[in-house]
Amino acid sequence: MEPSDLVKTLRKGWLVILVGLLLGGAAGLGATMVIAPEYTSATKLFVAVRTGDAASASDVSQGNSAAQQKVRSYADIVGTGSVLQPVIDELALDTTVARLARSVSTTISTNTVVVTIAVSGPSAAETARVADAVGASFTKVVERLETPAPGAASLVTVSPVQQAVVPTAPSGPNRNLNVAVGAIIGLIAGFGLAVLRSVMDTRVHGPREIGAATTAPMLGTIGADPNIRKEPLIVRADPRNPLAEAYRTLRTNLQFVDLASGGGTFVVTSAMPAEGKTTTTANLAVALAETGAKVVLVDADLRRPRTAEVMGVESAVGLTDLLIGRAELDDVLQPWGHTALSVLPAGRIPPNPSELLGSPAMRALLELLSAQFDYVLLDAPPLLPVTDAAVLAQLTSGAVVVAAARQSRTTQLRSALDRLERVDARVLGIVLSKAPLRTRQGYTGAYGRYYGRDAEVLTDQRTERRGRRQRDLEVTTSTDAAGVLR
Repeated sequence: MEPSDLVKTLRKGWLVILVGLLLGGAAGLGATMVIAPEYTSATKLFVAVRTGDAASASDVSQGNSAAQQKVRSYADIVGTGSVLQPVIDELALDTTVARLARSVSTTISTNTVVVTIAVSGPSAAETARVADAVGASFTKVVERLETPAPGAASLVTVSPVQQAVVPTAPSGPNRNLNVAVGAIIGLIAGFGLAVLRSVMDTRVHGPREIGAATTAPMLGTIGADPNIRKEPLIVRADPRNPLAEAYRTLRTNLQFVDLASGGGTFVVTSAMPAEGKTTTTANLAVALAETGAKVVLVDADLRRPRTAEVMGVESAVGLTDLLIGRAELDDVLQPWGHTALSVLPAGRIPPNPSELLGSPAMRALLELLSAQFDYVLLDAPPLLPVTDAAVLAQLTSGAVVVAAARQSRTTQLRSALDRLERVDARVLGIVLSKAPLRTRQGYTGAYGRYYGRDAEVLTDQRTERRGRRQRDLEVTTSTDAAGVLR
């Protein structure tokens, strides 16, 4: 995982990590409250090697060195049955040597001859009694082992320097330690869950996932609009809205694709339903018409048509009537707004949409529309459920595929693009729709700082003037040509 992926995982999964941290700390605290308290009491013993009555300084030094060496081996003696069994018998303890040995610990300070014997247990008074008893038993065992012959004096003496004291507070469990350990374990578990979720998450979040799924260019990113159901045509309803500017950016990028493709007939589709293809197509058509270009928006979704609803036009007759020869183009083509934009609704839903869209009549219609309009936009059904969009993409300059952020799956996007490639259809680019606005300023801050409201109005005015000049030039050219023909 690259550092950027790690930062992305932390940003996306911070809540999971925080919950893991809190739950781990709470579990540690709960365990502390559930576990019975444990008390510890300790006795300290001093070990010395006997020297002569008139021992010199060197003899004393040698005796201390010998005692230190012996003390290190005495630590193993404390946990043996020879020391602990007499304690069990003396105090009538209901335990075994092995169990008692687990509650007894021996500590020897470095370069000293002091042995600390600590006993832990649930009873404060009993731990003190057992610690003193273990110390006394240890003293007897050591002196017996260090006696060279029966009746002789032991070469080593063990003397208590501190008796065991009844503890007034429990030594365990350690609440702070348990909470800290639980929090660390919870933090690790939360981070692991966040990483797992990030790895298992196949949704398209941004250009990174799209770039991993295809080499097709990104044509634009459209932010999520909370009012899209009330007013889907944001380019017309609020031309100064930053989302409208996003559609204009898409328009500009598509115009560059138009130069490269050599045609102005495009299919707009998606991998699955409800990814924003109809809204994107409608707003793109309005944005193209703002430049003065002649645009026709065709609802080629003959299964669930929505273009007429979005554009607010009559849908009784339309594309299906043209394809079966029941109507003429001028009868079903509806002008829209004050620009050179026309809408061709779907009409009645036929029983055989794929056959109609792949028929010679559809091919002839597209050729006719391409001759009359600068841009022909076809709102097509999704690619994966049906084959209609793939069929149409073969008849046009190519397909623009819309993918919804946090909704589309990379696997679905790849499958949709593969379906286009299998029919030798050209993928013109990808449009990311419903992109989240990660900051409060979102698109407003980004576009507002660069363009400004005044700049947007000025740009729209210049675009409108260029459109008028282009139409005037076409009229003049047509008049001159007519005069030459006469």
